[in-house]
Amino acid sequence: MRVGVLTGGGDCPGLNAVIRAVTKSLIHHGRCEVLGILDGFEGLMGEAPRAVPLDWERVSGILHVGGTMLGTSNSANPLRDAATLAQVARNVQALALDVVVAIGGDGTMSLAHGVAEATGLQCVGVPKTIDNDIAHCERSFGFDTAVATATEALRRIESTANSHHRVMIVETMGRHAGWLALEAGLAGAADVILLPEIDHDVQAVAAHCRAREARQRYSIICIGEGAKARGAGETVREQVAGSPDPVRLGGVGHVLRLQLQPLLNSEVRTTVLGHVQRGGEPTPFDRVLATRFGHHAAELVLARRFGEMVTLSGARISSVAMACVANVQRTVPPDHELVTMARDIGVCLGNAP
Repeated sequence: MRVGVLTGGGDCPGLNAVIRAVTKSLIHHGRCEVLGILDGFEGLMGEAPRAVPLDWERVSGILHVGGTMLGTSNSANPLRDAATLAQVARNVQALALDVVVAIGGDGTMSLAHGVAEATGLQCVGVPKTIDNDIAHCERSFGFDTAVATATEALRRIESTANSHHRVMIVETMGRHAGWLALEAGLAGAADVILLPEIDHDVQAVAAHCRAREARQRYSIICIGEGAKARGAGETVREQVAGSPDPVRLGGVGHVLRLQLQPLLNSEVRTTVLGHVQRGGEPTPFDRVLATRFGHHAAELVLARRFGEMVTLSGARISSVAMACVANVQRTVPPDHELVTMARDIGVCLGNAP
């Protein structure tokens, strides 16, 4: 069997661990030939395919390395027109691929499912996201590392906030799902956590900060990039024409600073963590989880269980049909236990308790 492996969407700690596990498992058990497709679906969209052979030696020593050895693209859209789809089909035929293991977020899963439907290409999915927003998967690799990075930033910023008696806003990634802001905010002892799923009241946030001005004299606000005030829309940084996901969010922390400053005595500052949350080595948890995902993806390939994506439910690795994941996001329920707990321990979520 000839198996292609690609990484799509944004980079994420643990991608190389998946590539390593998929490749070594297939070679060990399946007598398979493995090819790495370069730069995600972009590697299948040109006049000639871009791919490299993956063998045992080539994927050794990459378990702890951040990013992806294959490169990635979050703007490549193989579904943009019939001509592009036809070119993808020709390149798959030229590489003699029997199946492609697509490692990525909900966007990559949607593209892989669409390509499979249109061309007959067999696919197996591996979920990747620092936002933890892939449907039917409780936790994906990359999320633990991002939470650790954001938590460390919050703890470091607290010392500055305390020293200068400021309100410090830390903006995390998380467009439509607030898992990263929620868990990092809780782990980093944020006083206010603002999520995309719960529209916030600026006056309520200001009141919470004013109460702290009289006590601790500083406040830490953790806000997901997709959060929005009641009656307002998301903060759009730019739009990228031709991308399968053209809207780029960002800057909500600066918007909140301008809204809060007239309402407070303390100086308000904003820090946007940005892509630092994606970079660096994966945590040990993410290395193990990514390896488990890659190994199970190989098992799905060998069992010819195509059209499925690896999932995590509790401590159990299983799989779900990619059709159930495509174009669906896993968001924070307003009654989630972490949301309830945050309120109970005095964290402001931007609205009345």
